[in-house]
Amino acid sequence: MNDRHFQRPQPHWDWRAAGNFVCGGAGAGLALFAALCAPAPLLLPLALAGMGLVGLGLFFVWLEIGRPLRAPNVLVHLRTSWMSREALAAGVLFLLGAGLVAGLMQPAWPIAIAAAAFLYCQARLLGAARGIPTWRHPLTVALLIVTGLTEGLGLFWLLAAWAQPPLVLALPFAALLLARAVLWRLWRVRLGRDAALPALRAIDANAPFLQWAGTAAPLAALALAAVTASMPALAATLLALAGLLATAAGWSLKYMLVTRTGHQHGFSLPRMPVRGVPRTAPVKE
Repeated sequence: MNDRHFQRPQPHWDWRAAGNFVCGGAGAGLALFAALCAPAPLLLPLALAGMGLVGLGLFFVWLEIGRPLRAPNVLVHLRTSWMSREALAAGVLFLLGAGLVAGLMQPAWPIAIAAAAFLYCQARLLGAARGIPTWRHPLTVALLIVTGLTEGLGLFWLLAAWAQPPLVLALPFAALLLARAVLWRLWRVRLGRDAALPALRAIDANAPFLQWAGTAAPLAALALAAVTASMPALAATLLALAGLLATAAGWSLKYMLVTRTGHQHGFSLPRMPVRGVPRTAPVKE
């Protein structure tokens, strides 16, 4: 009997857990690209905006805790828990942000490292759910990381396009959009082997928005921005639109992934134990 028909949704992670992945991943990506790419006048506001999103995501997690006052205990399992490592990376990121505000973070590349560590730990947190096929798949971790980077660069363009950063930065944005689309396709194909049917239907329902509004439209906007580079206002509007669409598609994907595809793996007994029948003999159905 195929157990994928009997997988049940996990009952614990809801919109609050999704909020951590939605805000935390995008915020870490924004802080990373702010540290690496932002013009000097925009470094502080963009980095703080990214850290604010990370903090908002952790606030959603705090809302989900049964005993909120025991939240500091999350740091006691660093050797075994990706949630503990995520919290530690967030703490380091916030300390570096405080140093940036105080004028002590020059250069700002340590912020990029801390943001990348947070993003990696968060992706591994979902990938460690061994009982849920859609989460435990190895490509899920890669998809979450690339999606967070895409959202971060999308927010970068949404917030900084009118400051006219070098248009060459649109090239990695296009590369990330394509990488996310390819990873998503590979992930969807391989999930078809053992994921729950309701989970696959939720993924397929979200697919048109990701493919068209979240990939094709931003790529078209980036191409038009390159063509209209001589008209800065129009080019900035197109870049901001591309960033908005790419980020919205990533948020939709992650919200769907956490809240609608978390079906726990059932179990199957290919050989039923029967008294008097050798273990090596298959059971007739």
